[in-house]
Amino acid sequence: MRREHTGSGLRLGDVLDRNSAYTRHAVTYEANGLTISGIMNIPEGRGPFPALVLAHGYIDPDVYLSGQGMPREQDRLARGGHVVLHTDYRNHARSDKDPDNDVNLRLGYTEDVIGAALALRNSGRPEIDGDRIGLFGRSMGGGVVYNTLVVAPGLFDAAVAYAPVSARPQENIDHFQRPDGDPLVAEIEEKHGTPEEDPAFWRGVSPLTYADRVSEPLLIQHGTADDTCPLAWSREAAAAFGDAGKDVELRTVPGEGHTFGPRWAAEMDVTEAFFARHLR
Repeated sequence: MRREHTGSGLRLGDVLDRNSAYTRHAVTYEANGLTISGIMNIPEGRGPFPALVLAHGYIDPDVYLSGQGMPREQDRLARGGHVVLHTDYRNHARSDKDPDNDVNLRLGYTEDVIGAALALRNSGRPEIDGDRIGLFGRSMGGGVVYNTLVVAPGLFDAAVAYAPVSARPQENIDHFQRPDGDPLVAEIEEKHGTPEEDPAFWRGVSPLTYADRVSEPLLIQHGTADDTCPLAWSREAAAAFGDAGKDVELRTVPGEGHTFGPRWAAEMDVTEAFFARHLR
């Protein structure tokens, strides 16, 4: 799960919204040779500001709109004084296409997140503090967080995963895709084999296999009533990272479901305090 990665060419496009706290821009950047679209909120006031890359959960790319998936978090974090870059990922919105991404377990999304951080760091923009960058993902994006921490350790200063998927790709396939009769499952297994046929491959695509690589502090926040991503998945991931001696905290949120409702604001207080400690 390791290779050289590139990220550059952060370009601000149209102003999508402006309020007293921040300005919202359409953006593009380059990640490993692909152009990736997204949105970026830039706070008003004097920078440079710490930056956060946001990794959204699964939304059908055919209906996905740029910046979709984490609107509450984008707004809250920008109002808290962060440059917020929400990546659309490849195959979404105005991003370039990667026809092999799905059959390759969507690992390209990890490259897009790494590219976003590198593009921020290399941008030279006065609003952005390229030495203070955090990562925040939810659901599928939480799985992207895990992957990123083992593929590019040290790139981010801290990471948060909200209600993440399993850190074992075969569990996600069995939980989400196989019950729906997704034809992609057969394509994946034809190319890579099943876990029984090629256990080495499936171990090799799980970030838990490389837990010893992680260097950033990690906060996992997961509701006890989540009926989309079982809490047991986060318990297993936190235990694996903890057993490897990593700085990981699992916060279980009583009664909260997958998207967080009544406790969302309080949990965002925790998220912001975590980033404040580590993005100094």
